[in-house]
Amino acid sequence: MERSLNERFWEVDSLRGLAILMMITYHFIFDLTFFGIFSFDINSGFWWFFARVTALTFIFLMGVSLTLSSNRSQMRVEGILFKKYFKRGLKIFSLGLLITAATWIFIPQEFIIFGVLHFIGISIILAYPFLKRKVLNLFLGISFIIGGIYLGNFTFDFSWLVWLGFIPNTLQTVDYFPLLPWFGVVLIGLFFGGILYKNYKRQFKLPDLSKNYFIKTFSFLGRNSLIIYLIHQPILIIALYLLGVVNINSFF
Repeated sequence: MERSLNERFWEVDSLRGLAILMMITYHFIFDLTFFGIFSFDINSGFWWFFARVTALTFIFLMGVSLTLSSNRSQMRVEGILFKKYFKRGLKIFSLGLLITAATWIFIPQEFIIFGVLHFIGISIILAYPFLKRKVLNLFLGISFIIGGIYLGNFTFDFSWLVWLGFIPNTLQTVDYFPLLPWFGVVLIGLFFGGILYKNYKRQFKLPDLSKNYFIKTFSFLGRNSLIIYLIHQPILIIALYLLGVVNINSFF
């Protein structure tokens, strides 16, 4: 029996929801450190590793989801499908620009130049030509990751390629996701998405846990990851303010 194109894969949504919950947890730890409430080591050790695993999980699933979105699309005209990805990517990139403006106002010393929303927006557009490249995506993905890790060992005296992974020697930002190495993770997600969910059908056996309460909760978070990302930090900061441990007036 053919799978309905409107039916979602609960395991992808719930894993994305788990990644979102991990992100909120890390950002809470980050806020406690940033505001001097507690002193966590977020630049090495467990929390550094936790943040990278969270980002890798979310961005890998982004690649898988782009494959699923492409497969279930009933649009047969290539130009229309590209327009869909372009509009979606441009929307998310524009939200990233709003984050840039907000952080420039409130934390100008470490404002976000090219953060996760900028990266996701651009990656959605750039991923379009790679949707059907299969093994090439795996090869390029590994190459981009290696190249990005290598670039991360250097700094440069120019900033116009900061989005690509050439780190300026003056860069200070609270969120940085350059295309190298992170677009490589997207490509690997495209590769595995094409294998695991070929023709929008699961290629492996999995018990149906979609009715489980916890799975349903994680799936809900995963389906609403963008809005949760946009609102979670203001909510965390307001909560810390109401607890009397953060002075919001210091931002103004």
